[in-house]
Amino acid sequence: METDNLGLFTTMIYKLPVIARAAVLHMLRFTEQSKYVDMRTEIIIAILRSFMWGKPMSVSASQRWLIQETEPKGRIWISNYTCPAPADRGIQDAIAAAIEGLWDGKTEKRMELRMPEMEGVQAEWTGYRAEATPESRLPDVSEKERYDSMMKGVTSPTTIVYFHGGAFWLMDPATHRGTTKRLAKITGGRCYSVRYRLAPQNAFPAAVMDALMSYLGLLYPPPGAFHEAVPAENIVFAGDSAGGNLALALLQTLLQLQRSNTPVFWQGENRAVPLPAGVAVNSPWVDITHSSPSCESNASFDYLPPLSMQLNQEPKRPKCSVWPVDPPRALMYADDDMVMHPLVSLLLAPSWAGAPPIWLCTGRELLSDEDKFMANKFYKDGVRVVYEEYEGMPHCFALLFEKLAEARRCMEGWAGFAKGVVEGGKVKERFTMVKAKTLEEVEVDPETLGPYSVQEIRERVESRMKVGVDAGGAMEAEAVAAKL
Repeated sequence: METDNLGLFTTMIYKLPVIARAAVLHMLRFTEQSKYVDMRTEIIIAILRSFMWGKPMSVSASQRWLIQETEPKGRIWISNYTCPAPADRGIQDAIAAAIEGLWDGKTEKRMELRMPEMEGVQAEWTGYRAEATPESRLPDVSEKERYDSMMKGVTSPTTIVYFHGGAFWLMDPATHRGTTKRLAKITGGRCYSVRYRLAPQNAFPAAVMDALMSYLGLLYPPPGAFHEAVPAENIVFAGDSAGGNLALALLQTLLQLQRSNTPVFWQGENRAVPLPAGVAVNSPWVDITHSSPSCESNASFDYLPPLSMQLNQEPKRPKCSVWPVDPPRALMYADDDMVMHPLVSLLLAPSWAGAPPIWLCTGRELLSDEDKFMANKFYKDGVRVVYEEYEGMPHCFALLFEKLAEARRCMEGWAGFAKGVVEGGKVKERFTMVKAKTLEEVEVDPETLGPYSVQEIRERVESRMKVGVDAGGAMEAEAVAAKL
């Protein structure tokens, strides 16, 4: 830990010119961001850009740096549980059926789906530990005993199945403990933060398989599980960035299984898989090609590098043992022939009708266009939507800039939605813009959120794929922010 702190201190020394420049520009109000965020936030964004808007590291080096196990400390409970891999192919068969059923006939070529093998999926049960101090360590007892201790402080049935962000190839439940702890604290419930398999080592649909297995492991716990069965009406799917994609992909998978009356064979029985109480996603990354116009136009408000910069820098990423892969593919997360599939490019999902209530927030960020389109699509498909747009805010700001009033407002809305759909049942649909600094809420017309047609989106994604360069490195900045 001391070595890490020394390294961070040394890094900050080298960044002093960046810090000084950002501070001066903010004080003089020379930047667009200065109207919306404080100096501290603008300095952090400038530091992130200095890391990310340059030559990238190799994938394996980035993973070594940004995926590290750390000992939990403070007012948090962590209990690890591994859902064992089933001996049968029930989950693979269900995922294959959903993938096949969602092909829309407009994709010229269907690939021979490479279905990965099942593996045990670990997750972190996370709860708020009110009686602890900021320096408290977890007691040296079994995972079950930690779980039992956590449950003594749980006051709500709200159970959030959380999928972390990181472009599908970075980060881990450990990097998101601050977020899951806050969600647990505000709801009075608990989080089940899933350690799903990462790309490029594990391409689609491995992460979706892990997500489905994790959900089934809560609904119908395997023998030896130390948690009780959790009713679907007490569960909310949640995630940020790529984790938001995964939460929505799991929801779309369940919707497709219901449309086709397809059960899932699990623990020796054909199981119906009910929908959760709700889904709550923060800046979801639903276009993995970064083809939306805001991926360029909003660059001055975000720490994520714009698409044009990624297309220039990504070919310079050093090769390593895990990337590029053989056979080659353009994107880390999915084989080329799967990128247009609705479980990968969620913008192309045919329908969300029948979905439970959905909460979605976004900022003035690279992903703004795709997030707005998704909110509009949910609305048109008859889903109850709570949409919150935060004026002038960068990607996943509530996770990174905890001291901002906007971040506190976002976390309260996020957790409040989850608690509300579980405990209150009904959710009032609303579409709002939350103004910077004042937190004034301005009503947004949902009809204005989707100015692009599905055909326009399809054409942009197809055009983007012809370039053949992964832009997932743009999301690497999110992981760097979590590290710092």
